[in-house]
Amino acid sequence: MFVSVPATSANLGPGFDTLGLAVDLRNEIIIKPSKFLSISTHGEGADNPKIKKNSLFLSIFNENYKRLTDRSDNFRFEFHNRIPISRGLGSSSAVIVAALSAAYTAADKKYNKREILNQALRYEHHPDNITPAVMGGFNVACVEGDRVYSKKRRMPEYLRAVVVVPNRTISTAKSRTILPKMYRKEEVVYSLSRTAYMTALFMSESWDLLRIASKDKLHQARRMKMMPELFDVQKTALKHGALMSTLSGSGSTFFNLAYDKDAPKIAEALEKRFPHFRVFTLKLDNHGVITKS
Repeated sequence: MFVSVPATSANLGPGFDTLGLAVDLRNEIIIKPSKFLSISTHGEGADNPKIKKNSLFLSIFNENYKRLTDRSDNFRFEFHNRIPISRGLGSSSAVIVAALSAAYTAADKKYNKREILNQALRYEHHPDNITPAVMGGFNVACVEGDRVYSKKRRMPEYLRAVVVVPNRTISTAKSRTILPKMYRKEEVVYSLSRTAYMTALFMSESWDLLRIASKDKLHQARRMKMMPELFDVQKTALKHGALMSTLSGSGSTFFNLAYDKDAPKIAEALEKRFPHFRVFTLKLDNHGVITKS
């Protein structure tokens, strides 16, 4: 059995807890029946004892495999991690989506992606990362009761993500504590209008207007102050042709969308300016989670 889940970039500036898209940087898990539990971890987090245990994955997998089969069987899990951990690229959401999809596959139960998405909401209460992780593409999502309602747009082949991954993290929990409990009406309207506008631009493929739509007054600048170099990352990317440049999730990664012809020069400028950061040039992903029995 095989499960593959893409990295995701959430918020995209103003779309706080609402907008997200998938990029072609994938975690893969190979699963085989076994007489006893066996885990091997390769790639990102392989030298981290907490990550090597894959406690979150195993907890969700075992809970749902038991629910689906009323059995507790053993498996060998081989994790190949490519998504940087705790950097704002949806590594936790990828684990949740992978564990659920693996449980259904191992239990030999048919499912649709909407079912996986709604199950994932039990473990991650914001839909911005889990939705593109399941569905792929660009997604706008909201939650009503215990269900995620979302709309997907496939991303064209001529766009690229240039992703800047700093050498240290910004804690999601900590970054939420620095956000104000109350906002001015003008701030809310500013970001709400750009969220709506950005959604329309993605749906109509009007990429050249994204620089205006991706501005935000609710969370982004406040979080970027925790790592001031990120203001320079954004400035450098936009100067060299990025269509938009936004904090990925709560950070510390920065997401830049570009035409494929412009991506190399943007990546080169960022690598030169920030040699201690990692820079990935990635295709966008339209598939979401993939499973094979």
